Amino acid sequence: MTRFSALLVLMPHVARFLWRVLAAFLRNRGLLLAGGVGYNILLSIVPLFALLTVLLTQVFNEALLLEVIGVQVQHLAPTHAEVLLDAVRALLDSRDMIGLFGIVVLLVFSSFVFRMLEDALAIIFHAPEVPQKRSLWVSVLLPYLFMLVLGAGLLALTLLASLAAAIDALWLAIVGRHMPFAGLSDPLLNLFSFIGVFLLFSAIYKVLPVVNIALRRAVVGGFVAALLWEGVRLLLMFYFANLSFVNVVYGSLATLIVVLLTLEIGAVILLLGAQVIAELEHNARRGLPWYVDPRRQPVSRVD
Repeated sequence: MTRFSALLVLMPHVARFLWRVLAAFLRNRGLLLAGGVGYNILLSIVPLFALLTVLLTQVFNEALLLEVIGVQVQHLAPTHAEVLLDAVRALLDSRDMIGLFGIVVLLVFSSFVFRMLEDALAIIFHAPEVPQKRSLWVSVLLPYLFMLVLGAGLLALTLLASLAAAIDALWLAIVGRHMPFAGLSDPLLNLFSFIGVFLLFSAIYKVLPVVNIALRRAVVGGFVAALLWEGVRLLLMFYFANLSFVNVVYGSLATLIVVLLTLEIGAVILLLGAQVIAELEHNARRGLPWYVDPRRQPVSRVD
């Protein structure tokens, strides 16, 4: 069989599988779940980045840290990242007034998105034949574990940026001019940010669902979802910069609407990836090939 013939055989299987994924996603009220996840991302993103920045400014220069965070925010809200960054700066300017109670409040608000994601994935990965064994304490602590991982990633990225700046300063002192590629360039920061999004999506697919997800499916799903989000992010930037008339429709509310819509689209991509993995896992547990619809299989009767 030639490659072209194999492709002709494969395409109908892929089309039917994608249709099954979309149908299951709609049955699970995926768009409604994505709206809730997008809203909770908007609710959590400012306190999360503000909390991480307050902690990391004890080690790093604030300007460098905000530059690194700005790139991360652009991956979450590409069209109005500066608005969210201004909110983080405003919260930083009031850091002396936050206090211990304020830090607790920021922690609670920052965890909302992960709690909502856990609930949404519980619906997407609903499998009656797999008992739910997760304890209450694990569910309580998981959001803060993800926040700790995000903080570690931001710490590593800021360390790289700081090290690159230090090497460039040393090169300038010795040679008398900047290095050809001074510091971490924007494309390199964007590459690291993409890798961070990929790892975050993979971790969400692997850890947050109650059912046990194969690592290879979580990694592949995370990569595809991150790649799809990167493409959609670039399209959104082009659309809102050149074609959108949202400012005419919503006026002063346009910024909030665009940010929320962008985050909701990202949540749709994340949950669609989870639905793909759920369908693959469902077939694997039944011993069926990935392209076979279990609902169309004959039910064996026991006399």
